[in-house]
Amino acid sequence: MKKLLSLTLLLSTIALSAQDTEETTTEKSFTVSGSVDAYYQTNLTSTDKAIFGDDLDEAQSFGTSFANQTGFALGMANVILAYESGKVGAVADLAFGPKGDDATGGYNINQLYAYWNVSENTTLTMGRFNTYLGYEVISPTGNFNYSTSYLFSSGPFSHVGLKADFALSDDFSLMLAVMNPTDVNNNTTGDYSFGAQLGYSGQYLNFYYDSGVVLGFEVDYTGGFDVSDDFFLGINAAYNDNDGSGFYGAALYPQYGINEALSLGVRGEYYGLHYETGDDDTVLGATLSANYKVDNLTIIPEIRLDSWNEDTYFDNDLEPTKSLAAFTLAAIYTF
Repeated sequence: MKKLLSLTLLLSTIALSAQDTEETTTEKSFTVSGSVDAYYQTNLTSTDKAIFGDDLDEAQSFGTSFANQTGFALGMANVILAYESGKVGAVADLAFGPKGDDATGGYNINQLYAYWNVSENTTLTMGRFNTYLGYEVISPTGNFNYSTSYLFSSGPFSHVGLKADFALSDDFSLMLAVMNPTDVNNNTTGDYSFGAQLGYSGQYLNFYYDSGVVLGFEVDYTGGFDVSDDFFLGINAAYNDNDGSGFYGAALYPQYGINEALSLGVRGEYYGLHYETGDDDTVLGATLSANYKVDNLTIIPEIRLDSWNEDTYFDNDLEPTKSLAAFTLAAIYTF
């Protein structure tokens, strides 16, 4: 009954906002866009070989999503097909390669949804769409750093469900959603999740809730400020709890544009895992990245150092250590 009531309230809100819909001339458009990325990575404080036996094909890594291979490695080929006719449209966002497999669970479908611009201020979307939680995104074209944060890796990647976006004013926005449990394409448990986002002038307060079947409860703040014409500061903070266990953390993203082609940026992140026992595991990470653009190609050299409160990695002598450092060189082409 609660799930039916939530769906009814969401649809009723959409219907009320649709009353100001105006007739417009139908316009049709079809676009193809996407990206291709690859990288090279080597550990600076540990061997690049698998250290637990020859049967493993991965060396030590930070444990965050995607860029976890050493040597030369593939990211993904991303192809986005978008069609719009008048007030309605559809998007098929396809992802292939190791990163695509990790992000989609092997479906190769990053996003697949249809939408209806009910009015100038209301859009209804149904299908699979990327998460509204967090600062970073799946596509490398949307991130300044090539490697991803612990906050991004711990939170959801995508949702399958129904959402409504409302432009309340020039500054305020609201999103409401009813979805399957996060990152679940086929709902076999009968559980649903609920999401909300309140936006103000580029700052977003995000909420997610399910009954504990996947993520439990998460609150997330994502935003940023133009400190000057050349200096931008991005911010992300989140807290998650699922029956007494979960994660929390905060990250800062200062970025400085030296000229039109070259920018420098740092991601500083504090992240923790909390447990029912009351113990916490924490990590402090620093990632220095440069973005150099040549037409549609972005080259990202990056140095990353993470340090946990407990021995988590092994050094060059295969002795336990709290820290790991790595160098990555990535190439991202957009079209």
